[in-house]
Amino acid sequence: MPARAGQKGELPFLRHQPLRILTLCYEWPPAGGGGGRVGHEIAKRLVARGHQVRVLTSHVRGLAHEELLDGVSIRRAFAGRLQLDRCSVSEMLAYVIAHQAPALAEARRFRPDVMHVHFAVPTGTVAWLTSRTLGIPYLLTAHLGDVPGGAPEQTDRLFRVIKPLTSPIWSAAAEVTAVSEFVAGLAQKAYGRTPIVIPNGVDMSRLATRKGQTELGPMRAVWVGRMQAQKNLPAGVADLMQIRDLDWTLDLVGDGPDRAAVEKSCAAQDVVERMRFHGWRSPEDVARIMEQSDILFLPSLSEGLSLVTTEALRSGLAFVASRIPGVEGVIEDGVNGILCEPDLPGAFAAGFKTLIENRPLLERMQQESLARAPSFDAGRMADAYEAALLSIRKVSS
Repeated sequence: MPARAGQKGELPFLRHQPLRILTLCYEWPPAGGGGGRVGHEIAKRLVARGHQVRVLTSHVRGLAHEELLDGVSIRRAFAGRLQLDRCSVSEMLAYVIAHQAPALAEARRFRPDVMHVHFAVPTGTVAWLTSRTLGIPYLLTAHLGDVPGGAPEQTDRLFRVIKPLTSPIWSAAAEVTAVSEFVAGLAQKAYGRTPIVIPNGVDMSRLATRKGQTELGPMRAVWVGRMQAQKNLPAGVADLMQIRDLDWTLDLVGDGPDRAAVEKSCAAQDVVERMRFHGWRSPEDVARIMEQSDILFLPSLSEGLSLVTTEALRSGLAFVASRIPGVEGVIEDGVNGILCEPDLPGAFAAGFKTLIENRPLLERMQQESLARAPSFDAGRMADAYEAALLSIRKVSS
């Protein structure tokens, strides 16, 4: 079984000398999704603990090439990426080709003790070559789609071609982590490594207040993310058309290739007035929208450990979500949400209907989410990553 950070005997907190950490990730806020945001949360907390963190990531037009954000030094180098919200396979290949020279240059200049590498594909290739050239150990963090079987609707055909090329990335890593038991199990099966499980976390220092809000007006649902095949949003929204006669609204925060299909479906079903498209918004705006909502809608086909679900815990939201691996520990069916079979017509509509018609149940689920929130605090996440990075330096020195 994969090891889990925080278990007795795993990754004890260490008194330490500060580390110099070169973080590699093919996307970084505001580009990309939850993986980059997790990376930034880790990096800024490590800086607050006295470590130095230098990030190398992809440049997208309109973003600064050099930036200091929350104490984290960020360089964005050319990688051929065109859009903030998506990265095609060809753009990932361009990243691998374009970033080898910048990675070597950064490593030689910054002289890191360790590298922290987010996503085995495509970032892992750049890290592996840098490590082979300069002997710098690296911690590899798997998020979901970078592991065979993680997002089969998007990456199955790709991994049939590239999997033999990715095995050295995993075998050469000084340590590997995964964001959930599900992702760790996939990595173990595919590569024979046993990742340490470090669940994604967010700042839980301020939790929402929920008591009594559910009795006011329509049930307010929110969806947040990248509108792509893995998220199953067109099908999820179409399912809700079965309950158009009930009192609910849905805020859609994000963008991506599936947005046009969702907008077209809403217009065809004449529900535009209850569906609000916000596009990409700042983390502060997302938090505000969540705190004004009642439930998080998650019709995904696959998830690693969705950062959005942990943010929903902080906002005290109940869930109507897919019954899929990767949500365990965050959503418990009948306790703080309703889990639905994503391929069963009417399942999401039935979940909505249950909570619309039973507001006391909705409120109990919201309170349960708030009670679970501290388990996913970013401080615990940072403890585990700091200890893993320190252990690599100790082993390599």
